[in-house]
Amino acid sequence: MDYIDRILEKLKEWGRKLIEALLGPDTQPEPEPIPIPVNDPERRR
Repeated sequence: MDYIDRILEKLKEWGRKLIEALLGPDTQPEPEPIPIPVNDPERRR
């Protein structure tokens, strides 16, 4: 029974860490892509 309790505690800890990683304030927004100018004379026609 003690073995099962340890497993459940470990699963709870991992779940907490996962939720903190997904929803925590430490998450950074994805950077916006930088537009690259393309010199394509065929499109200007």
